[in-house]
Order: sequence, then C-alpha cells, then structure tokens
Amino acid sequence: MFLQKTRVLWFVSSLYAILWCQLTVSAQQPDIVTLDRPMSLFNGKDLSQFTTWLKESQNEDPKGIFQVTNGAIHISGEGTGYLATRNRYRDYHLSLEYKWGNRTDGSKYVRNSGVLLHAIGKEGSANGSWMTSIEVQLAQGCEGDIIVIQGLDENGEKLPATVSSETITASDGKTRWKPGGEKTIYRGKQFWWSKHEPGFQELKDTRGKEDVASPLGQWTTVDCICKKDRISIRINGRTVNEVFDVFPAYGRILLQNEGNEVFFRNIVLRPIKEP
Repeated sequence: MFLQKTRVLWFVSSLYAILWCQLTVSAQQPDIVTLDRPMSLFNGKDLSQFTTWLKESQNEDPKGIFQVTNGAIHISGEGTGYLATRNRYRDYHLSLEYKWGNRTDGSKYVRNSGVLLHAIGKEGSANGSWMTSIEVQLAQGCEGDIIVIQGLDENGEKLPATVSSETITASDGKTRWKPGGEKTIYRGKQFWWSKHEPGFQELKDTRGKEDVASPLGQWTTVDCICKKDRISIRINGRTVNEVFDVFPAYGRILLQNEGNEVFFRNIVLRPIKEP
C-alpha cells in the first residue's frame, strides 16, 4: 500500500512539474494571433506596439536608432537589429510602405533592409542580429527575394526554417520564381524574384531593368500574404515571388535595421479572406 501511494504521489508531482514547465514556457512566448478584422501595427505616434533588438545593446536602444519621424518609423541604419511586433501572427495579409533615407553603410553596395516574417525562437540568435524567420528582401534590385534565416530556440538548439518554390533556371544558372516551374526546396541561397536581372551587380542606387520598386526617395508598397504554409509577395501591386511548404508558418514580424537609413509607414494587418 505504501509503495502504491508513493507511486501515485510521484506521478502527480511529475505531472505537475511538466504542466508547470509548459505554462512557464508559454508565458515566455508572445501570443499567437489570428485576425478577425484589420489592425494597424503602427499608430504613427510611438513604437509602443514593438520591441527593439540591436546586436550591440540587445533590447536597449541608447542611440535612438528606432524613432518616429513625421508619422513614419525612422530606422537610422546604425548597427544591425530590428523592430519586432510584440505578438506572433498567423494567416494574415501584411501591407506596408517603405522608402530609403540618406544614410548608407558606406559601402559601394545596394541599400539594404527587409521584412522578416514568422520570426520565432531566441532573439538575436542568428548572427547576433536576427531570429529564425523568412526574410522578404528589400535591398535595391532584389525587392521580393526570399531568404531563409536559421537561428536558435530558447534552449540554444538549432531552430530550422525552410520554404519551397516553383522555379526555372535563368541564364546565370540561378533559379527564379515561375508559377508551374520545377518544385525547388530551399538549400541555403536566395529564392530570387521572377525578374531579378541576371548579372545584376548590386551597386548602390542601381536598378534592375524590370524592377517594380519606386525610384529612390519615393515610397514603395509591399504586400505579404501569408496563408497557412504559403507566402505570396507583391511589390507595388505586382506579384514577384511565392513560396510554399513554409516553416515556421507563424511568428513575429520584424522590420530590419541593416546599415542603411529607412522609413516605414502604413503598416496594416488584415485577415485572410477565404475564397
């Protein structure tokens, strides 16, 4: 009888410990939100709906790299890091506008930033700057390219991400998105947008022949339609890239700070409309 009671007590205490750990982990993670109505992620006044991360100072921003200027989010471009939504989201249509400022990283290469979707895991665990996520590239001439970023989970273990796409091979031997093309699993290189110019040199303030982004100094509209395990990207209303078999398929949304001054505004999430 004593042995039976001991086993029961051990089982109950073990179950309690497991439940406590699960609750503790859940409490450490932002909520996962599925929308039933449109919502703005930026009120035009402050950054209260975001957290910050910088490689140099983590969650602190002593230099004021992230600010609000004239109703837009102003990212100065110093260092590397991001603004992150407080919540995680799934099944949404994200729309926003961005334009470049004056500051660059001082190199000869294109101005660079991005929108990181479905960000999960430990902050700054990818190269000290990012999270596991799916990046929508905003670099000049590369707008709409897809990059998979691999980080770590909260325990320091590798946290993989992956996507697949339908592609063709262009004259430079690299893939481009094309509906009906060959299914291609991401293997560590960018999934270039459909009209990424072969041989594009990625020099500052240059454009590909068929770029659809707005000219330097003007606002460009980006739409990211995330439905289940699929992501579709539009630049200024034109669909430029699509991926599927996406993992993770939910997470935080990050606005990237990567050495170049950039502004963001009109950041809105809308629920996905079923056909």
